[in-house]
This record gives sequence, structure tokens and C-alpha cells, in this order.
Amino acid sequence: MKVSLFIPCFVDQYFPDAGMACVKILKKLGHEVLFPERQTCCGQPPFNTGFWKEAREAAKRALDVFESAEVVVGPSGSCIAMMKDGYGDLFKGTADEARARALAAKTFEFTQFLVNVLGVTDLGASFPHKVTFHDGCHGLRMLGAKREPRALLEKVRGLELVEMGEAESCCGFGGTFSVKFPKISTAMVEKKAASIVETGAEYVTSLDASCLMNIGGYASRNRLPFKTIHVAEILANF
Repeated sequence: MKVSLFIPCFVDQYFPDAGMACVKILKKLGHEVLFPERQTCCGQPPFNTGFWKEAREAAKRALDVFESAEVVVGPSGSCIAMMKDGYGDLFKGTADEARARALAAKTFEFTQFLVNVLGVTDLGASFPHKVTFHDGCHGLRMLGAKREPRALLEKVRGLELVEMGEAESCCGFGGTFSVKFPKISTAMVEKKAASIVETGAEYVTSLDASCLMNIGGYASRNRLPFKTIHVAEILANF
């Protein structure tokens, strides 16, 4: 297949290794990876804040950039949920509604693409560490991406997957939420971090770089005994 890679802002700016991991995996599986350099933000920040006019400007660029793509894949539950679900609301009743729905139909979160579209769970990866998984809100609740990342992690050699008690609770980031309500956000990530520590895991992984940045920032400031890593980086360790 010709896979057009969508790289979210947080991956591009702060977690580029996650994007490179996706390229490495897809090429190993024999697919051609395309990276349209004109891509920008999916429009989620202004969309969630209520600035839909501004969100459409960013989203229309995505419609243009990926219109001719065979399939669009991205390492982000949050941004892919925006493209698959949010664009339907954003462009409802407009001239671009059909284009938005067409893009949504061929856009996939990375682990769901591997498992559900390609039928792959074992990539031959090795990661001899104790790992716990954080279910990001958008990936879990909008995409239903619960089973797929775990199916992939369970096949990684040497990896011990341990579930935390607060796996499905929000990390407190929520994009602009953490800026508007910093005290609430801090309380939420404190609870999440405590749950991670309870597992004894060396690493916490997730589909979303933004969640990992928030959790990792709190862990670093408080010198907690775990590290963060994007799930794609684990899967590309072959």
C-alpha cells in the first residue's frame, strides 16, 4: 500500500522518534511511506476551544493535502480522532462535508491500522522491560483503541505488560484544559502517576505524545522511577 503519514504537532516538535518508528515499521512490512510536507496541525486546538472558523482553516489544509492519499495513518489517538470524528461536525452542512467524510473513512490510528487493516500483531520487536499502558481519552473513547496496542505489546519479546488501576483515567493534559485549569490538571496527573508507580513499571507507553509529555513532565519534576515512551518506538525495536 501507499501509506501517507500524518505527523501531529507534538510528534513533529517533541517526539520525532515516534514518527520515524512508524516509517521503520511500515517499510519493514513492505509498504511505501509518503510524507506530504505541506501538512500542518489538524485543527484540534481551536476546535476544542470553540474557534471553529479557525479550526476549519487548518482542517481544510488537511483535506487538500490528503485528498488523493490511498490511506492516511498517524501515531496519535487524539489527532486521528479529530480527523475521523471531529471533521464530521466541523464541516457538517458545508461544501467540504463530503471530502471530510471521505478522509475520515481512509484515516487510521497507527496501532489500529497494523492490527485491523494489515492483520499484524507480531513485528519481531524486543523490549526487555516492565511496561504499563495509558489509555488516552480520545483514542479510547472516540476510536475504541483499547485492544489493538495491547495485542501488539503482548507480542514484544521480553516485555512484561502490567495494567495500572487508573489506565483509563485522564492524565490531565486535555490540550488547552491544562492551561485553563492547571490545578485540576495537576491533581489528575498526580493520580495517574501514582497509579503508574504502583505497578512497578519501568516505562509507561501510550498512543499519544501529548499525554506522554504531560505525564513525563510531572514524573521528571518529581523524580519518579519510570520513563515515558511512545508505543511505536517500542514496536520498532527490532
